[in-house]
Amino acid sequence: MKLKFIFLIAFITSVQSYGGVSAVGTTAAPFLEIEIGSRAIGMGGAFVAVADDANAIYWNPSGLARLEKNEVTFTHIEWLADINFDFVGSIFYLGNYGAIGMSLTSLSTADMMVRTIEEPEGNGEMFSFGSIALGLSYARALTDRFSMGFNAKYIQEKIWHMTASSFAIDFGTLFITHFNDLKIGMSITNFGMDMMLSGRDVIVYHDIDETIIGNNELITANLTTDKWPLPLTYRAGLAMDILSSKKNHLTIAIDAVHPNNNTEYLNMGMEWVLNNILFLRGGYSSLFKRNSEEGLTLGAGIQSGIGRTIVFRFDYAFAVFNRLGNTHRISMGMDF
Repeated sequence: MKLKFIFLIAFITSVQSYGGVSAVGTTAAPFLEIEIGSRAIGMGGAFVAVADDANAIYWNPSGLARLEKNEVTFTHIEWLADINFDFVGSIFYLGNYGAIGMSLTSLSTADMMVRTIEEPEGNGEMFSFGSIALGLSYARALTDRFSMGFNAKYIQEKIWHMTASSFAIDFGTLFITHFNDLKIGMSITNFGMDMMLSGRDVIVYHDIDETIIGNNELITANLTTDKWPLPLTYRAGLAMDILSSKKNHLTIAIDAVHPNNNTEYLNMGMEWVLNNILFLRGGYSSLFKRNSEEGLTLGAGIQSGIGRTIVFRFDYAFAVFNRLGNTHRISMGMDF
């Protein structure tokens, strides 16, 4: 009972004070905030308490402890401004020892022309930018109703000849109550070191003392760029099956999200499973977020088994971004 009360207080605390100050654009590695998994996105991003597939790596790593098979998942997103975003994750079931996982997140663009004030149409050079995150996960059930998990990840961003890197951890918990198996989930993601760009593009030539005639005017120097924190995000959520049978059930979920670079908001969603084959989803993302372009989400999925041990899944999600356009996500997964 005491544990339930702690979870309840944490959840209530996370949803209060919606009038906070926005700090958009004050963190590094914004690609870490792009949500993965078509199933989760179809549910409006309300997934921290659901967290029952390999996409829990992103949402709540403690959910990995509830998996009883090995699992592989892949997500491709046609992101805004012709940006490609991909995520691949694999989970290995260790029985009573929990589960371990590995993941790779990648954001990239095609090469672009280098433009300057003097040469606005391009100077003949090309540049690109990209970001990656390599993760290692572990989760374990401490009781039949409580599990914990974490991710350790290496993060790198690159633009032209400059790079920035960092290390971070994610931590999550999942608790299944005795009230209709209501799930309470919490996670903290991207807790790590600040990032600072460095590389050959910060090398400049400097005259140490312009008042001295005849000194070396071309002393090699390095510019120092600012350090920026990672997009730390705290999530707390509830999920429950309000209709349930052997092959059909309806799940509803709600998440409260507190980022360090924006105002607090809510994600809400539902999933209807028909005969354990067809999945229909809907939700609303970023409710109460200041100046949000996000909103309605829709999704669907199918799964099919081969024999008794292998299951294939295909999921699609559509998300509204209003003036920025809409996004499409495709995910594929396999249990074995």
